[in-house]
Amino acid sequence: MEIAVTTPQGNVGRHLTRMLIRAGIRPRLLTRHPDDIPADVAEYTEVVAMDSRDPRQVEAATTGVEAVYWVDPPADSSDPLADYRRATESIVAAVEANRIGRVVFQSSVGAEKRHGAGEIDGLAETEVALDRSSARVTHLRCGYFFSNLLFMTESVRAGMLQTVLPLDAPMSWVAPRDIAEVAALALMSRDETERRVQAVHGAEDLTWAEVAGILTQELGREVRVERISDGDQRDLYLRQGMPPAMADAVLEMSTGLRDGFEPEQERSIVTTTPTPLRSWIREELRPLL
Repeated sequence: MEIAVTTPQGNVGRHLTRMLIRAGIRPRLLTRHPDDIPADVAEYTEVVAMDSRDPRQVEAATTGVEAVYWVDPPADSSDPLADYRRATESIVAAVEANRIGRVVFQSSVGAEKRHGAGEIDGLAETEVALDRSSARVTHLRCGYFFSNLLFMTESVRAGMLQTVLPLDAPMSWVAPRDIAEVAALALMSRDETERRVQAVHGAEDLTWAEVAGILTQELGREVRVERISDGDQRDLYLRQGMPPAMADAVLEMSTGLRDGFEPEQERSIVTTTPTPLRSWIREELRPLL
């Protein structure tokens, strides 16, 4: 199969690329930074420079592709949803121009709301647009990435995490490597179903209080968590340099899924993946602290 992978150096993409190589596939890696692909990976892949928000580049880069793993790049302007819209237009145009048969889309828990979940609304727009395309589509509705904790290493070192979510509210947490495994199977599948939603909920639902407790045990140092107001969180984003619209969109990814939200797909053998948070902390986080 001719399979293309976007964001091949991302948290999911780097695992997915290696899984496909081990399966005997020479994936086409689509990236804005081809020089960043490790030499040992490049040897077994085709690397193509591409901007996911440029329809002409995406169309050219996916010529002859049978299946593509599509990730909307993170918003990087003062109009986050417009950034997502440009990426959506790119993949849909490529699907139709190149008759791409299968798209596996990295979406998120919360996209089923369609509106009111900040940047996740951009993923929802991509889902809707792909559903209208001629491709067979699998939407991976992923839980909260373990790797988001890598952005909080200074807070972990200081022993204090902050969130706008209730500390006792459970939500799905998932290892990026597990998402890659589900993605690899979906990409290589010969299933003819036109549209499939596959939630990826991780090994177990966890509250922020439980996460802090696991960090404390695994790191051998106390890590606490406190709930802060929406306004304080927004102010923090602004101090970090986010434009106001982006700060609002990032904040709403939490607040939009906070009160009474239930994922469309419940936890089951279909949606549960194996890697526990403890294992990920030992392998990925602890070596960085």
